[in-house]
Amino acid sequence: MYTYSSRDYVYEELREQIIMLKLHPGRSISENEMSTTLEVSRTPIREAFLRLAQEKLLEIYPQKGTFVALIDLDYVEEARFIREHLERAIIKEACKSFDSNSLEKLENNFEQQKNAVEKKDHTKFFELDEEFHQTISIGADKERIWSIIQQMNAHLNRIRMLSLRANYNYELILDQHEEMINAIKTQNDIKADHVMEEHTKKLTFEQEGLKKEFPDYFR
Repeated sequence: MYTYSSRDYVYEELREQIIMLKLHPGRSISENEMSTTLEVSRTPIREAFLRLAQEKLLEIYPQKGTFVALIDLDYVEEARFIREHLERAIIKEACKSFDSNSLEKLENNFEQQKNAVEKKDHTKFFELDEEFHQTISIGADKERIWSIIQQMNAHLNRIRMLSLRANYNYELILDQHEEMINAIKTQNDIKADHVMEEHTKKLTFEQEGLKKEFPDYFR
């Protein structure tokens, strides 16, 4: 008998591997393979597959198999739209009130981002990027809204990882993050709103290039 925690572990692990492109779009996966890899029985694997299929991250075809879903740009755009409007509202709140501890965390995170870029560690940079935006949400006392954003982010995050892997615009991201910090420091909500809007729309302009570079990954 497996526990709820084992079900949760399997789901989270598979979801992360899909988002981080360790299980790339279009890849065939099986219950037996994942059961062996994760060292669990097939039952929690089967349940995780069903949950991930409901999130459109897996596609299950009877008699044919289970495949990691191709990137659907309609889903990506929906998630990007939600993130843009929520994060623009959050950073404007951050400009009104942002505690010194959160500001220090934000600045420390930014220094680590620069280090990750120097090392060309796109996975670490992605993690720091997520932490950066989460810190803004926490500092603005909007952590629960960040949780809502995360629930919608799976499809968007796959194309973000693809963008970072392809070395798209690291310097632009760093420049925009630095501008966000300065806008929060100076309580310039107009500047903060503008930078966040440009930041969250960045991927829209990269999609055609990514489709050409990774044609097998897209629907």
